[in-house]
Amino acid sequence: MTTAVSIIGASGYGGGELLRLLLGHPNVEVRQVTSRSHLGEYVYQVHPNLRKRTQLKFSDPATLEPVDILFLAQPHGQAQHNIEQYASLAPKIIDLAADFRLRDADFYEKWYGEKHAAPEWLSKFVYGLPELHRAEMATANYISGVGCNATASNLALLPLVKADLLDLSSPIFIEIKVGSSEGGAEGNSGSLHAERANVIRTFSAFGHRHTAEVIQELGVNAERISLTMTAVDLVRGVLATAHAKVKPGVANKDLWKAYRAVANENPFVRVVKEQRGIYRVPEPKILAGSNYADLGFELDESNGHIVAMCAIDNLMKGASGTAVQCMNLMQGWNETLGLEFMGLHPI
Repeated sequence: MTTAVSIIGASGYGGGELLRLLLGHPNVEVRQVTSRSHLGEYVYQVHPNLRKRTQLKFSDPATLEPVDILFLAQPHGQAQHNIEQYASLAPKIIDLAADFRLRDADFYEKWYGEKHAAPEWLSKFVYGLPELHRAEMATANYISGVGCNATASNLALLPLVKADLLDLSSPIFIEIKVGSSEGGAEGNSGSLHAERANVIRTFSAFGHRHTAEVIQELGVNAERISLTMTAVDLVRGVLATAHAKVKPGVANKDLWKAYRAVANENPFVRVVKEQRGIYRVPEPKILAGSNYADLGFELDESNGHIVAMCAIDNLMKGASGTAVQCMNLMQGWNETLGLEFMGLHPI
């Protein structure tokens, strides 16, 4: 018996990637996909890679029918105003936007600059990173999305935090390089090819909203962590490079043990630390279209300075791939179902 799903807001990059994955999922039937701006159009007219894969057309959100799972892929801020209506359409909801990622309403207001429209719903959502909340997802009815930059940061630091190897009294600086698809399908003047191509452009030195998810999920001191965002000439991909200090006495062997433990527990986490070859450290290029997160590290044992790295595809592990992974856990299915694609090389 297949599970019926629908997607609200399927015309963006995240919604299109989600639809691609769900169309190939053996346990799922996609019933409806909505878009007000492309109402009545075939989805392949917006997502050309889906041509001959589906004859679905974009429908009006007002015509949505009940389903087993409802995916929300709208711009940030919309879901919280309609969550009661959405909950009446499906017993389970997975939201890709930022509306329900933060558990505290005051914390949300601090980082997003406005009061939450449905604060009573914040505690009902499980934060949507399986590597942190796998057990809770098995019984969850509502799962939030994850920030792509937050995901890369959280996974870069996860082995160190889990094994209690970080010196949390020292600052943590995370430099994040991002591709253009992070800006979404709507775009702005900075998205024009003439302005975006060939750039290495820091667009957020500190204070990015995704910082809040790292503070919340890893429990680090808000005054000791900073994320810096730099746009690079890439369409898909995020590379987070975290600079931190390990506790006195921590050696490479301790780090190998911590990273291997996290990789062994999580099917989409890989450790990339090679002595030779081209891909000796995590590289987002070869992850395009896959749900893998590649982790790496380098330690200066003379002073305890560690460089922790994580590469992901922002539309996959940073958004839609993780959403499908969450659905699999929510339904009690194999966690990797529908997510087996391993990327391309060369590309």
